[in-house]
Amino acid sequence: MSTLRGKTAIVGIGSAGIGAAPGFSAIELLGQASLAAIADAGLSLGDIDGIFAATSSHAFPTLSVAEYLGIRPSFFDGTNVGGSSFEMHLLQATLALEAGLCNAALICYGSNQRTAGGRLVSMSEPQWHETPYKPRHPITAYALAASRYMHQYGVTREDLAEVAVAARGWANLNPEAFAQGPLSIEDVLSSRMISDPLSAADCCLVTDGGGACVMVRADRARDLPQSPVYFMGAAGAQWHRSIVAMPDLTVTAASESGPRAMAAANVAHADIDLVMLYDAFTLNTLLFLEDLGFCPKGEAGQFVRGGRIAPGGELAVNTNGGGLSCVHPGMYGMFLIIEAVRQIRRQAGARQLDKADIALLHGNGGTLSSQVTAVLGSAAAL
Repeated sequence: MSTLRGKTAIVGIGSAGIGAAPGFSAIELLGQASLAAIADAGLSLGDIDGIFAATSSHAFPTLSVAEYLGIRPSFFDGTNVGGSSFEMHLLQATLALEAGLCNAALICYGSNQRTAGGRLVSMSEPQWHETPYKPRHPITAYALAASRYMHQYGVTREDLAEVAVAARGWANLNPEAFAQGPLSIEDVLSSRMISDPLSAADCCLVTDGGGACVMVRADRARDLPQSPVYFMGAAGAQWHRSIVAMPDLTVTAASESGPRAMAAANVAHADIDLVMLYDAFTLNTLLFLEDLGFCPKGEAGQFVRGGRIAPGGELAVNTNGGGLSCVHPGMYGMFLIIEAVRQIRRQAGARQLDKADIALLHGNGGTLSSQVTAVLGSAAAL
């Protein structure tokens, strides 16, 4: 068990421009979400002395955030490992707070990807050994992994479709979700093929959106308006950068980050009430369910059948609708945090889980490259 367990807590969350926010820049959406999170925490802008940020729009994100918000932070970190950056920021902010390097840490993100361009693109540019093949990033890489996974384990497109249908079921309970309405297995199978075997319905949304959270030390958290959501543990793992360097296309570094994060948090699978997975593609959910230990390798397709991860199922996965149906503004990891906090606070409305004391979050960056797992919990979980 980590000495960091329960030492810090998330005390504020905020979002802005979820879906489409025409006329707003990435930094404006980030700023709106940040101000909302700070207000939610019962703090003022002047209280923030730590900044943790990664964006797909700014080469020097903490400089841009500090200037835009008018903050002179005593500690800052712009670690960018793709969409999993924000789960890593939870750990980094906890380390900084515990070391006394800052007293109130803002973790933030913003993107206007939909209204600025509207295409699914990635910062994971083709590497020198991939360029001759003219891949379309990131879809080509994930389709390659999906093809191998399906071949090796007999997983079908119908199994992948179960993930998309479950996500839509949750999105239909979330008024903030961008994609709503009926979605069937057949709808997914008949949607336009993008990169075989992944269809349009197997791919995440392209949206705008800003998100932020505020962390403080646990002793201070108890005096603020919202119920604290405690940091219980986190761990990251990286095995490759380019998909062609991935050791095994069917096994991600989540198989390393997950067990380490759960050990740090001192939790077992049976303790976890909510699983928030970075579902950039339907494949991700299957791979991560296996690599994080919720089912054996190769059995996730069977595991999700029959609505097992949908509303009313045995395991609550991506209760906001995920990147597939709720929001995906280029980097999705911040929104895993926001939904977990809402559930643990019991502020999730129609999709609120009966029991939501411990949430496992798993972020993914690059082409199945950067894997970061974090565990958050209520006071009861400690």
